[in-house]
Amino acid sequence: MLEVFHVPKVPAKHALLAALATVSLLLTGCSSESSPSSSAAAAADAPEPSSSAAPSPSASRQLPVAEAPHGGSTAVARVKENGKAEKSPLKVASYDRSSRRAVISGAGKPASSASAPAASASAPAASASAPADAAPAVGDVIASGPAPGAPDGLLAKVTDVAKQTPKGTEVKTEPTTLGALLGDDKAEGTVPVDPATVDVEPLVKGVKVSWAKNGNIRVGPQGGKVPLGSLRLDVGADLPLPVAEGSPVSGGASVAGYVQLAPQVEFSYDGSSMLRPDSAFLGLSGDWASQWELKGNATASAKPVRIPFAKLHADPVIQVGPVPVVVNLDLTAYIEVTAEGRISVEVKQDVKGAFRLGGSYTKAGGWKAVSTSDITGTPVQAKMTAAGEVKATLGTEASVGLYGAVGVTANLAPYIRGEAQATATPESLVGSWKVAGGVDLTGWLQLQLSVFGTPIFEHRIPLGALHREWTLAQGEGGVGRDTP
Repeated sequence: MLEVFHVPKVPAKHALLAALATVSLLLTGCSSESSPSSSAAAAADAPEPSSSAAPSPSASRQLPVAEAPHGGSTAVARVKENGKAEKSPLKVASYDRSSRRAVISGAGKPASSASAPAASASAPAASASAPADAAPAVGDVIASGPAPGAPDGLLAKVTDVAKQTPKGTEVKTEPTTLGALLGDDKAEGTVPVDPATVDVEPLVKGVKVSWAKNGNIRVGPQGGKVPLGSLRLDVGADLPLPVAEGSPVSGGASVAGYVQLAPQVEFSYDGSSMLRPDSAFLGLSGDWASQWELKGNATASAKPVRIPFAKLHADPVIQVGPVPVVVNLDLTAYIEVTAEGRISVEVKQDVKGAFRLGGSYTKAGGWKAVSTSDITGTPVQAKMTAAGEVKATLGTEASVGLYGAVGVTANLAPYIRGEAQATATPESLVGSWKVAGGVDLTGWLQLQLSVFGTPIFEHRIPLGALHREWTLAQGEGGVGRDTP
């Protein structure tokens, strides 16, 4: 990606007015003794100072971070003469990814390529027939929400104004960075993901979707139980695991339960030093709750069985000051079972807690992975017989990115693990058994996080394996005990 720096400058028309005002004052001073009224006349004719004068280009702003207003997520942010990003009435009417050509619509006639400065870093072109902010120009930086041809949003710089079309002005673009728009400004905030905007694709029969949002809007069979801002996926009452050579669990085994998420997008940026961001962060956090049950007969196997049961996708737009930033979220919910030996199991667990994952950048330390979780579980029911080990995971693979470029990939995997050791005697089957819960969090950072304007790293950075486990139930003696 091309890193673009915008050098603040004083508009030519402001410099000209200042020069004229200086000449006017000099002439007025020379003639004040002979004509007292002439100074008053000159003052009346002189232009008034603009009340909308641009702020000092060196002033760093603290930009708010919030959910983008409904219907305003396709607005184009542009860098103006003062080097600061400002909201524009222009919109992306269409985009062709292969040619990187976009059609920009807006009021007024577009500025022609001839009138656009060929090497402008920030200033929109002016034309005799339209104001500069009514047409795209060379040097404009486009930051748009999802638009036709750009479902993941668009972040690009205009390199040429091509032609006028019935839908607007066609322009050529090239990739750019958020640093080209945010410059030396700062921003930090957390924005909840509206569960109503998440697209859910069930991959097996029996998946049911429920959610609740502000305004006491509740959807789905479990909508009345779901906390506001949360999305819940229920796997049917009995999801049989496949019977195949090497399968760890017999056809009589099943997994049932639900996953409940309240995801939030975390975003921060500090461009105080201008040359490159001082710091940046992109991540996903939120509350997690799940409950699931595994029952059946496990047999030895060399590999696990994984069943993805739903795919989720969302493109929440967060408003960073005047700039719409598109965050791309993809999640796949799955069930995975591994086993060895021969074991009959019936276990059930409640899991609750919070998680946080993402990428954090500092100019001194570069990019580092962030992964934390305080998820814990409590037993609802546990029963083990015979001998062996079985592990059932109800997890989610998640990826977080900006404008279609993946930045963070993670696997959040709470699990139940049961093991039993038994010795047969003429009188009975004796031994010990244990049921444990746990959570694994793994993943990595991708080089596409350079969309912030930070240096590109040439390899994936592991999140670092987070592993925690706790005992749910255990016993000795006759193998096969129940816990309430």
